[in-house]
Amino acid sequence: MIWNSLMWAAGTVAGYNYNMEKLRIATRQSALALWQANHIKSLLESAHAELQCEIIGMTTLGDRNKSSPLSQMGGKGVFVKELETALLDGSADIAVHSMKDVPGELPRGLAITSIVERASPQDAFVSNRFESLADLPKGSRVGSSSLRRVRQLQLAYPGLEFIELRGNVDTRLRKLDDDEYDAVILAVAGLTRLGLSNRVREAIATDICIPAAGQGAVGIESRSNDPVVTGLVESINHSLTRICVTAERKVTQLLGATCNLPVAVYAEPTAGEFLLNSFISDPGGNVIIREQVTGRIEDAASLAERLGNNLLARGAVDLMAQH
Repeated sequence: MIWNSLMWAAGTVAGYNYNMEKLRIATRQSALALWQANHIKSLLESAHAELQCEIIGMTTLGDRNKSSPLSQMGGKGVFVKELETALLDGSADIAVHSMKDVPGELPRGLAITSIVERASPQDAFVSNRFESLADLPKGSRVGSSSLRRVRQLQLAYPGLEFIELRGNVDTRLRKLDDDEYDAVILAVAGLTRLGLSNRVREAIATDICIPAAGQGAVGIESRSNDPVVTGLVESINHSLTRICVTAERKVTQLLGATCNLPVAVYAEPTAGEFLLNSFISDPGGNVIIREQVTGRIEDAASLAERLGNNLLARGAVDLMAQH
């Protein structure tokens, strides 16, 4: 077990004595990633009065390459690999991620040990001249880096021109403000966390644009053989969020989904019911598969497995094999 600079006093978590004086948090260095890391730092220090957290900023491949489509760079893992390396070599104790950026399969020895309460999972329509997607005239230029968003919105709003848009939130908004686009599609949660909720013209309904698995949720990854750290971070886990995000991720794991295909999975708990809704298509949008299942929240894991198997049976297995 890697203890490094951890210091101990009295306390107990799951049978282990602990009291860590300093917890090292690995994070990307974008404004949004730093907000997430500081949010986790605040939650942990509030839950554990003697604990101090140190934030360690890192640059990932996804941060360095802002021009290539994610599907050509190796998928979602380009935003987490360097952070995971820091966990494995002991230079960090936890890594903080936007859960939508975390691949379905984690490196051996690592686990998602906590997911805090989810913010809005919805996608945001942002424009300086139009109030909603429905207001956009035919031929309007809409910026998005996400095939998932593009393929779903093309179905609901045919006639719009969707253009690749990479970069951090500030970069994307600047391009919008410079009139390179008539509108851009971002995440409601990201804009809200950066104090930019005033830029949201429309929170797009989840039945029009199903969110990505884990969207709006912030998770903590740590070493699976470190019960001390696990005990600390589990104290800020939000059970309902974890159930939903775990179900969403189980579906994508069954599909073997990557950024090469537009895949959306969203778990929505309502009064007395648990709804799992999904969308998948080929990159060109020629083959579309929609599927949903409902049941009890207690059966979230089996519902996720049923949804994944239904998608595979309806043709998702062929899409995955081709891409």
